[in-house]
Amino acid sequence: MQRVFNFNAGPGMLPEDVLKQAQAEMLDWHGTGMSIMEMGHRGSHFQKVAEEAEADLRELMAIPKNYHVLFLAGGATAQFAMVPINLFGENKKADYIDTGIWSKKAIAEAKRYGTVNVAAEVTKNPLLAIPAQKDWKLDPQAAYVHYTPNETIEGIEFHWVPQTGNIPLVADMSSMILSRPVNVNDYGVIYAGAQKNIGQAGITLVIIRDDLVKDALPSTPLLYSYKVEVENKSFYNTPPTYSWYIAGLVLAWMKRKGGLKYFTELNNRKAKKLYAVIDAHSDFYINQVDVNSRSRMNISFDLPTPELTAEFLEAAAKRNLVNLKGHRLAGGVRASVYNAMPEEGVDCLVEFMQEFVKKK
Repeated sequence: MQRVFNFNAGPGMLPEDVLKQAQAEMLDWHGTGMSIMEMGHRGSHFQKVAEEAEADLRELMAIPKNYHVLFLAGGATAQFAMVPINLFGENKKADYIDTGIWSKKAIAEAKRYGTVNVAAEVTKNPLLAIPAQKDWKLDPQAAYVHYTPNETIEGIEFHWVPQTGNIPLVADMSSMILSRPVNVNDYGVIYAGAQKNIGQAGITLVIIRDDLVKDALPSTPLLYSYKVEVENKSFYNTPPTYSWYIAGLVLAWMKRKGGLKYFTELNNRKAKKLYAVIDAHSDFYINQVDVNSRSRMNISFDLPTPELTAEFLEAAAKRNLVNLKGHRLAGGVRASVYNAMPEEGVDCLVEFMQEFVKKK
């Protein structure tokens, strides 16, 4: 068996140490004679798994005590609905920042429940760039401000935190959570699908400040109520237990590696190496994002022709550099370098890119 360097945008690469531990524990978790998949979610064994995962996440992100942590099903896409359903309140108005396809999906879903003010949109003149906050048109009556700190498809990332005063800031951190420190106190709600930096698909983290846990809109299904989930500690119904277990293994692995300090430095190095080769050959590897808005997690670029792109992807796969094809809506090439992508994988990709351009 030969492991490849998997640059997929999600589900993304998992740490080999985590996969080996899960493999070793598949048939017999800690002498119980059962797989973690077979255990009752309310039993003491799984309760321990759940509690340790939350404790590790709280430690890694320095989550204050006045924030609840939820482990929910439905993916981040379910949160596109849960956020407005739970936060709109009586005025049913919110501000959204449109920086890409995932922002657009969140906006479309929120419009089903109330009024959405698109306070700012990414610009292209000639490169994609996040507009400065001074140019935003925020509504002082908004129930919250929603943004996506990192857009996986376009390869755009905020390198600053919007300032929204007393209006809660909501962030879809699916593709950058745990890649660098964030001050949780800056946010009312943080949510993130697991399948990029946290673990496998099937579970979503929600971090919510306690004053925002209130009654949802009338007729809201109970499973879509933050209040119900908080009151039941994510156990109102059977949660995705194996995905929760894998997330716990990843969080423990992150702590062993050195926490967010280690991964911040690692991710900065990986992104710097890739952008260096792109910029050194900018007429061949064409990045469409302003340098101040470039993503460190999802490095996207185009080649001069579709034929060269296809040749690039085929040759890369032969070098065990796989899943580099850009999103179906964007095309081109995209290297997703989440926490589990070792620096060696990026070094191999950089070496390949340098060789490929020389041949052309």
